[in-house]
Amino acid sequence: MKQFFKFVFASCLGVFLAGMALFVFFLSAALSTSKEELKEVRSNTVIEVNLENSIPELTDNVADRSPFKHDKHVGLQDLKDALERAANDSKIKGVFIHSKYVQAGPATVTVLRSALNDFKKSGKFIVAYADYYSQGGYYVSSVADKVIVNPNGHVELKGIAAEIPFFKDMLDRLGVKMQVYYAGQFKSATESFRYNQMSPQNRAQTHEYIDGVYDVVLNDLAVSRNIPKSELVNISDGGLSQFAGDAVKYKLADAVGYYDEALSELRKRLHLNENEKVSSISLSDYAQSYTKSRGSAKDKIAVIYAEGTIEMGDEGSGSEQDGVIEGNRYAKMIRKIRQDKDIKAIVLRINSGGGSSMASDIIWRELMLAKQAGKGIIVSMGDYAASGGYYIATPADSIFAEKNTLTGSIGVFSVIPGFQKMLKDKLGVSFDTVKTSRYATGVSTVFDLNDQEGRMMQAGTDTIYETFLRRVGESRHKTRDEVHAIGQGHIWLGSKGKELGLVDEIGGLNDAIRAAAKKANLTDYRITEYPKLQDPLQKLIAQFTGQNAGDKVKQDAIKTELGAFYPYYKELKAIEAMRGPQMRAPFIQLGN
Repeated sequence: MKQFFKFVFASCLGVFLAGMALFVFFLSAALSTSKEELKEVRSNTVIEVNLENSIPELTDNVADRSPFKHDKHVGLQDLKDALERAANDSKIKGVFIHSKYVQAGPATVTVLRSALNDFKKSGKFIVAYADYYSQGGYYVSSVADKVIVNPNGHVELKGIAAEIPFFKDMLDRLGVKMQVYYAGQFKSATESFRYNQMSPQNRAQTHEYIDGVYDVVLNDLAVSRNIPKSELVNISDGGLSQFAGDAVKYKLADAVGYYDEALSELRKRLHLNENEKVSSISLSDYAQSYTKSRGSAKDKIAVIYAEGTIEMGDEGSGSEQDGVIEGNRYAKMIRKIRQDKDIKAIVLRINSGGGSSMASDIIWRELMLAKQAGKGIIVSMGDYAASGGYYIATPADSIFAEKNTLTGSIGVFSVIPGFQKMLKDKLGVSFDTVKTSRYATGVSTVFDLNDQEGRMMQAGTDTIYETFLRRVGESRHKTRDEVHAIGQGHIWLGSKGKELGLVDEIGGLNDAIRAAAKKANLTDYRITEYPKLQDPLQKLIAQFTGQNAGDKVKQDAIKTELGAFYPYYKELKAIEAMRGPQMRAPFIQLGN
């Protein structure tokens, strides 16, 4: 027996020591990645701009990577601020845009392009090169003093398309009955289940939206390239920029050349010899090469970034890696901000097409309490601030939007999938029930809703829609019928939203911050950003405790595998995750 305990003790000790060794290894790895490796900025340097990775609003707010390989996804505002700083940095001589395409929404792209334009006004050069230019990549690159395209490449100028998947025929074949209840004839988010093509109302509003977005592109290109807008329309409609030579012929590009020739152009502008190396730093690295000053004043303005789908959930629920606005987590965060006496105002930066009506209302309530506590609230809208994204904007004292923000979509829907027919016909599975009361089974997916239950679901959806109308009416000083006339799920451009009174000003986040300072009578203040993100060590601990384990790797693998079909997968996953009535904008994928 003594020998037995001796061996057991030795085994336990071995496991303990091995575990400690692993923990120390992981801890040291996490600590090493938590220290920012700042890149040195040398004299006579060019900033290289490549926008082919996702661009969150707040740095790393969407891209949640492994603590052992922490690739920062620098946020829009940090990139914009970096370009502003570079314009006044004597070490930075110019910008080299090397981006075939851009992975960002229309408002985000416009903000970055405007920042590049401002950089150019400082007198420093911008050169652009790509093997080929997608429309989005070209839109950004068109600000350059010289646009170079590979001899075998092309410049894409084709217009904008909205691609909307329809699942009705597939669901009918499977025997799945999607029981849909909605308020608003333009509330098209459920059309994928009801029809096999777009309704006239949805086709009209989508056309209006993409026409407006493309109009912004054409107007900006006309100015940058000194080409009449009508001529750009002819190039686009005629498909005249199929080859590199065509791009030069129609003045979309300045020269045809290879990458080494683009580098020669940079050397020429930097006054270097042909064999000298061009010193460069990526825009992301440059943004991280200095500590961004937030000020030292006691008074603070809280900037809350609300990007992604609005869902129920608490901190650590495991959904943060995809950029999710969890209702309870954000409510807790806003409550803490309300109780902080040093925070005098709130700027809510929204980039969301909405989601759960319950989660939206929970966030709305906490924002209203903050407002009642004397905190001024200013909203700044990004690519999207629609449906539930607009709902959480209603407590605002003032709303700023980009001219090509997608906003509005004031409407509600509920979807209950019914699997009764599929289970019986395809699998031979049927259900029966015994209940004490008429509605004891509640909302079930194995029994189709009867007429009375359907009327109850529609009544509940209509009630939430009426609440939505009331919230908007109180915020925008409109009657119920006035809001209903521009509601019903209709999407609007930010510029049109201003005309309709849904938006106060066209402007960006910095404009909203200045408005918040003015509202709070602040001249000396500092910015504090929310949500507070986990550092690599915290992420490591979260993984060891089972939180988010494997989610990031799995998500990246799916995205790589599906490629262009990933947006449809995300849409199906969003449908699967729906709980209760929804305030969601229609699914729109812009071609670029």
